[in-house]
Amino acid sequence: MDTAGPRPSKRPAFPPVSAEALGIGKGELRKIPVPANRYTPLKENWMKIFTPIVEHLQLQIRFNLKTRNVEIKTCQETKDLSALTKAADFVKAFILGFQVEKERKILEWFSRNKLFEVVTGVDIEFKDALALIRLDDLFLESFEVTDVKPLKGDHLSRAIGRIAGKGGKTKFTIENVTRTRIVLADQKIHILGSFQNIKMARTAICNLILGSPPSKVYGNIRAVASRAAERF
Repeated sequence: MDTAGPRPSKRPAFPPVSAEALGIGKGELRKIPVPANRYTPLKENWMKIFTPIVEHLQLQIRFNLKTRNVEIKTCQETKDLSALTKAADFVKAFILGFQVEKERKILEWFSRNKLFEVVTGVDIEFKDALALIRLDDLFLESFEVTDVKPLKGDHLSRAIGRIAGKGGKTKFTIENVTRTRIVLADQKIHILGSFQNIKMARTAICNLILGSPPSKVYGNIRAVASRAAERF
C-alpha cells in the first residue's frame, strides 16, 4: 500500500507574451465619432492630442473628414498592449468635454498617492483627459439623469441645477471631495477618476437627482471619503 503523501504540484511558469506575438503591430484600428459641436475644439487642440498619442504611445492618428471620426491605429513601433485603449479613452474624454491639459501640475502627486487621499476645501488640479494616458487606474463613466429618475420639463431642469449648484459650487465640491472630474452636458453626466472615487461621486449625484439637499450630500460623501482614506 502506497502511504506516500500527494506530490507537491509545481506552479506553471509561462513566459510573458510579446506584443509581436499578439499581432499588436498588424494594424488594429479604433474609431471615435466626433459630434459637430466638438469640431472647432478638436481643431484648436489637435497638436495637444496628436503629440502624446504619437510620441508616448507610439500610435498613428488622423481625423477622417468624410466619416467625421478620429481614427487611431497601431504600427510596428507600438509596444504597449494597452496603448490603443488608452489613446481611445483619451480622445473620447476630450470629445465628451474634458480638458486636454491644465496649467497646474498635480498629476505626479495623484500618481504617488494612488488618487485616494482626501483633502477638503482644496481645488483639484490635474490634467484631465491626459491623465488617462499617464495613469493606469483612471476610468471614464457616463450616464443620464433620466437613468436615475424619469424626470421631464421643469423637474428635469431643477435636478440638473441641483447637480451644478449656484455658480457650479455643488459640482466643484463633489469634484474636490471625491477627487474626480465631472462634465455636465445637458442630461448626460460624465465622470473621470479612479473606480472608488467614481462610485462616491456617482452616489452623490444620484442623491441630488432624487431630491436630497446639497448639505446632506456633502456630509455623506465627506464621511465616505474619510473612511476610504483611512482604509487605503
